[in-house]
Amino acid sequence: MKNIALILASGTGERSGLNQPKQFFEVGGQTLLEHSVGAFDRHVLIDDIIVVAHHDFLEQTVALTRRFKKVIKVIAGGATRQESSYNGVFSIEEAENVLIHDAARAFVSEEIISTCIDGLSKHDAVCAAIEASDTILEVNETGKIICVPNRNFLRCAQTPQCFKLELIKLAHRIARTNGQIVTDDCGLVLANNLADVYVVAGSSCNLKITYSRDLEFARWIYAQEGISNE
Repeated sequence: MKNIALILASGTGERSGLNQPKQFFEVGGQTLLEHSVGAFDRHVLIDDIIVVAHHDFLEQTVALTRRFKKVIKVIAGGATRQESSYNGVFSIEEAENVLIHDAARAFVSEEIISTCIDGLSKHDAVCAAIEASDTILEVNETGKIICVPNRNFLRCAQTPQCFKLELIKLAHRIARTNGQIVTDDCGLVLANNLADVYVVAGSSCNLKITYSRDLEFARWIYAQEGISNE
């Protein structure tokens, strides 16, 4: 089976409070983008990698990813994550599986990637996730608590989110036709009852760099975990 990694790196980093897109910030002498791409490039079960970049940073992204042997193309993303995922998914010409990953999750491990690929041998869609360590509150528009869900059944979603290629293409086609807007690719599949999506084990180290304070935590993880630069 051919496994394609689709790395979404088209954000502008507006929420981070930093002076450039977060995927270009360095941890341990490499950008977050390079860490993310490198993890998939090293994995023996990943065949090809496609990177989706912001149109203003295409040249910079190409330059940073040129050394990775499995990167076959860098393409422009859209105005939203959903549009960028759409562009990436439909740039894939042939594959059975696609693993969609946020470049800002720089420390995705070999184990997580392997677990996702194994999950796709049993299911049409899987999502890396971790258990919720905090109690989650559901509130109404006034801020009043209306429900305290049992956290034993709650998970914090991460990426990769992984699919049979034709399934996620179908989900994107339907969403475009119906004008659906969701926050992630699993939501596209679930919104249209196209398949069950199963959780596989993520990791607390597989955090998404969103705010400037997250960079310091990322540097701590890098130092503690001894993550490879090769």
